[in-house]
Amino acid sequence: MQSLNRNYLWWLIVMGLIEGTSTLVLFFIAMPLKYVADMPMAVSVVGSVHGFLFLGLVMMFLIGKSLVPLSWGLTVLGLIGAIVPFGPFLVDIKLVRMLREDKARTAQADLQQ
Repeated sequence: MQSLNRNYLWWLIVMGLIEGTSTLVLFFIAMPLKYVADMPMAVSVVGSVHGFLFLGLVMMFLIGKSLVPLSWGLTVLGLIGAIVPFGPFLVDIKLVRMLREDKARTAQADLQQ
């Protein structure tokens, strides 16, 4: 089995956490501020940051397809997860599991040598 690019996978997990958090800030802080407190600028600022982070996460999944490498299924799941609220957190669970399994497999191989 091909070895994983753990460093890139770790950054992909971090980016998923950041982008997922930005979605929640947009929905649960900025949007209520716009409609309840009449502060439309909150959505403009947070929405722009969220859009930038969303594009970054999508690009990282597309690059991760060959760099990590990720399976097509996990790549598509990551792209869909980036669109759905709480999606990046759910995808991150799979990515963390993948990282842990690779670490355990590498440790096992080192013990056998």
